[in-house]
Amino acid sequence: MYIIKQLRRKNDISQSQLGEEIGVSLRTIQLYERKDANIPIKNLTKIAEYFGLTIAELYMHEVNDMGEAYTKRQPFTKHGSVFYPLEHGKYLVMAPLILVEWQKEYIENLRKDNFSNPFQGGFIIDFLTEEPHRIFEVSGDSMNDSSAGSIPNKAYVLGLEIKKESLTRNETLWRQSYILVCADRIICKRLTGYNKEKRTLVCHNLNTSPEFQDFELSLEDVLQVFRIVKKQL
Repeated sequence: MYIIKQLRRKNDISQSQLGEEIGVSLRTIQLYERKDANIPIKNLTKIAEYFGLTIAELYMHEVNDMGEAYTKRQPFTKHGSVFYPLEHGKYLVMAPLILVEWQKEYIENLRKDNFSNPFQGGFIIDFLTEEPHRIFEVSGDSMNDSSAGSIPNKAYVLGLEIKKESLTRNETLWRQSYILVCADRIICKRLTGYNKEKRTLVCHNLNTSPEFQDFELSLEDVLQVFRIVKKQL
């Protein structure tokens, strides 16, 4: 991101010093300062905090400094996410972020109908929907086949919540990747069908290694379903 270089220079901080502060190498900081950088949310959060900013403020500095001014419309909140209108119909969405280490607590709070989340992440989106947005950190490489559609370990995905019952009657929703919030875990899988007799979702792994076997998941064990619309590696 262009703004990281600007903030670093403004504060008279070298690339090596910034790397030491957030726990990455000099080479990594050099990569992060490229315009097309793909920065993990954890490290982006550390960088923002180091400069006394939120991730949203970091994004806003980036957009404004690159000459793509925000519109005059004000940010708004919906379903726990904050949306910042940008030019050309785009939005920066700051959505609740569920890290791997926070998944158990997320499920417990969900069961108590007491949703709260201490973390947020940011994605640029091209359209607004009525569904709630959530960002999940993916654990494991079961969805990593090195293709363009793969979702490797530690990737962050932006999901739109859908009703799980819609998967039982709408075949157009099959053969897509989802985050499934279950009673005991949160998993990332491609859903390829629904078994009406067993009332189970057919879960497919992209990784063809023997340890990653496809399986069926009882619909009753699924608490939430999020269709994956974007990812950050």
